[in-house]
Amino acid sequence: MRGSQLSEPASSGTPRPAGLRLDEVMQRVACGDKEAFTVLYDAVADTVFGIVLKVVRDRAQSEEVAQEVMIDLWRRASRYDPGKGSVHAWATMLAHRRAVDRVRSAEAAANRDHDHAVRDLQRPYDDVAERVETRLQSQQVRRCMKQLTELQRQAVTLAYYQGLTYREVAETLRTPLPTIKTRMRDGLIRLRDCMGVTT
Repeated sequence: MRGSQLSEPASSGTPRPAGLRLDEVMQRVACGDKEAFTVLYDAVADTVFGIVLKVVRDRAQSEEVAQEVMIDLWRRASRYDPGKGSVHAWATMLAHRRAVDRVRSAEAAANRDHDHAVRDLQRPYDDVAERVETRLQSQQVRRCMKQLTELQRQAVTLAYYQGLTYREVAETLRTPLPTIKTRMRDGLIRLRDCMGVTT
């Protein structure tokens, strides 16, 4: 897809090992095969991004949501049932669902903000509890970030904390875009494992 920041076109990506079909690649992903995940990523990332962009309509948010979908594919690979449709169809369904959730979440947040502003409510206990929970989560994220390579850590920080696109990250770090994409993908996998996210 022209303009996608997520992955190289499937034709220039990693070839499927031994001519495996995509559903067979998915079976390997379900077993934790990271090389198979690379193949899956190259095969569906552009499609996922395109679907998300049509729903979310914001490129930066769409890149973030598309990465969440790719993590979902990694985490839920064991749930894929080839009898219910192709891998592309499943990825498309997950992408659309995630994108709609993001739009609804943004609308709900905007409505909540509006309601709070109108009512001008003070809820100190809830605020303190939320701050404590956020701080604990932040500490875990910081601990897991230390396990990444320097390039992975810089790329993730620029993309998710400063809101840069992959292309902007590549330019900032003076690193080829395909390398940034690969390091980001591997870094997200390592963060997921460190954070204890399970299927």
